[in-house]
Amino acid sequence: MVAVAVAAAVGVLLLAGAGGAAGDEAREAAAVRARGAGGCLRRLGRAPTSRVRGARRWLPSRLCDRPYEGLGRRRAARVLRVRGSTGVAAAAGLHRYLRDFCGCHVAWSGSQLRLPRPLPAVPGELTEATPNRYRYYQNVCTQSYSFVWWDWARWEQEIDWMALNGINLALAWSGQEAIWQRVYLTLGLTQAEINEFFTGPAFLAWGRMGNLHTWDGPLPSSWHIKQLYLQHRVLDRMRSFGMTPVLPAFAGHVPEAVTRVFPQVNVTKMGSWGHFNCSYSCSFLLAPEDPIFPIIGSLFLRELVKEFGTDHIYGADTFNEMQPPSSEPSYLAAATTAVYEAMIAVDTEAVWLLQGWLFQHQPQFWGPAQIRAVLGAVPRGRLLVLDLFAESQPVYTRTASFQGQPFIWCMLHNFGGNHGLFGALEAVNGGPEAARLFPNSTMVGTGMAPEGISQNEVVYSLMAELGWRKDPVPDLAAWVTNFAARRYGVSHPDAGAAWRLLLQSVYNCSGEACRGHNRSPLVRRPSLQMNTSVWYNRSSVFEAWRLLLTSAPSLAASSAFRYDLLDLTRQAVQELVSLYYEEARSAYLSKELTSLLRAGGILAYELLPALDELLASDSRFLLGRWLEQARAVAVSEAEADFYEQNSRYQLTLWGPEGNILDYANKQLAGLVANYYTPRWRLFLEALADSVAQGIPFQQHQFDKNVFQLEQAFVLSKQRYPSQPRGDTVDLAKKIFLKYYPRWVAGSW
Repeated sequence: MVAVAVAAAVGVLLLAGAGGAAGDEAREAAAVRARGAGGCLRRLGRAPTSRVRGARRWLPSRLCDRPYEGLGRRRAARVLRVRGSTGVAAAAGLHRYLRDFCGCHVAWSGSQLRLPRPLPAVPGELTEATPNRYRYYQNVCTQSYSFVWWDWARWEQEIDWMALNGINLALAWSGQEAIWQRVYLTLGLTQAEINEFFTGPAFLAWGRMGNLHTWDGPLPSSWHIKQLYLQHRVLDRMRSFGMTPVLPAFAGHVPEAVTRVFPQVNVTKMGSWGHFNCSYSCSFLLAPEDPIFPIIGSLFLRELVKEFGTDHIYGADTFNEMQPPSSEPSYLAAATTAVYEAMIAVDTEAVWLLQGWLFQHQPQFWGPAQIRAVLGAVPRGRLLVLDLFAESQPVYTRTASFQGQPFIWCMLHNFGGNHGLFGALEAVNGGPEAARLFPNSTMVGTGMAPEGISQNEVVYSLMAELGWRKDPVPDLAAWVTNFAARRYGVSHPDAGAAWRLLLQSVYNCSGEACRGHNRSPLVRRPSLQMNTSVWYNRSSVFEAWRLLLTSAPSLAASSAFRYDLLDLTRQAVQELVSLYYEEARSAYLSKELTSLLRAGGILAYELLPALDELLASDSRFLLGRWLEQARAVAVSEAEADFYEQNSRYQLTLWGPEGNILDYANKQLAGLVANYYTPRWRLFLEALADSVAQGIPFQQHQFDKNVFQLEQAFVLSKQRYPSQPRGDTVDLAKKIFLKYYPRWVAGSW
């Protein structure tokens, strides 16, 4: 519960907390106090916490270290008091005030926190209670697609964002490989065997779920040390807000070397995953009845809890995108029971957080009997299921609300951390209420579970707000208009109109086919079979682009506006690439060489270079910055090169042979110039040669040739700028003036 009150007093902004409730709430922070002033909100709750016999104390901390500009020290001003049942509730209450009364905006791409003077008054007292026990955040994949190279400063920023958005349940999975290393050494594995098992940092998410091993490893010893340190700071910060960190547990996967140490162990070699061969996949899964299972499971969890403490919720995924060895309900129940019993052997209060993705990903395997076997193998209330893709393909509706187990309605939204304007805002807006009203619903919360973050922030702002609403937003058109005004710090009619057009188009995907995975030809390996269809009218994107540019003279000082203008221009270029590709393909099929050279020349030699130049104007779209983050984690030049290669592989080939090619595609300056553009030029030259010589285009030969370019990019040591250059507004206007008239005339 959050209470907000404003009264006359000294010139500071106060955040204070009331006592916590019983049960789970009692474990959360009873109060939070922070001081701040001026037109900024730099840090919330920065001071460390102390823990005594499980209790937590809040220490005072500052929101901003600048005096309130324009106010004398002795001059009377308003005081804001926010009280909450938890630290997260108090932070969310502050955010509610900043958002609804001050017109502020908190975002990944940069926050708009200009406070009006004097602070706006709240009429009486405003009280709000969330209908959701949990507001969950993260996906196991987010750890690799977005968080992998983060330092403490970036983690601190993210946890503050989480608190302000009311998040109280989130994964905290850093450092677990260091714990596993201790366990494996205790079991008798050699250091060489352990090194061979772990993947490289950029692929740890899939090692943790048993999909991969070995690929692009090993992990340097410095990695373990740094990740342990980082995990302690992350946990301290999360707990100081009253968040519940979810720690990992043993899911049953083991290194092959376990069979050397225990020759009689009963293991199953699983099938391959993600087009990888068994050199990197085909993990070994312990039989649930094997006596080694509870030993390994309890050894790991005991060591983990000893190192990090516990909040009693643990995540484990045994069959993520992997078909179990048997469809017999008895086997599935036994495998589930083994994981749970290894948890409660160490922590009798353990609750298992299970990603429900397995039921959605392989519906042909997971029939009613199989699902019932898993859900029924854990005592009711001790399994907490994430309905991971509920905005598009909810599972609760076909499992009788997960057979009575509590579940969290989650919005997945993004795959691979791709750029690309996308959303299903109508489905997101109505989804939580529909789940709550479902017959015999066991929904206990809402969640955001993207594979990658820092994109499409309007979607996450809505989802975070829904975590505190009992009903859907009544008017989404009005909501996005207000969103734009808060984001830019001022209302502008053209900007509002642009956002309403985007709401009706790119953010209005509906149906099971909606997936936040960018499959635009721009970021795919070129072929003659690429699909350019979209779920929206492209005219809405181009008109929104025009309107946003029209508002630039008034809004260009806003960093968020410049980000959005770049992102929308990037989207318009993406649409143009599809259109010029269609023209080039048609010209090839009709053997019109001149038309092919014209369309292909514009696409590969004008449009893509213009896009790269535009992206280079903003630090948030720089490949150099992305790779610099990876290199900064290293303690030596050799390590830095290794981490950079990890990062390059993930962005492009996603495996030694392009195994999951372009899944994690991004549109970054440098990546467009040196990866996507050379592929397109090679493709279009091959088409032109085919027409000129009167021979068919050979896709197989092209794939072999283009792989050499792709691999050369991954292995390259070329450095890229980490500082922006050029003016975003000027560059966006230049692209607009060149291509918008062609769109209007239909002569692209």
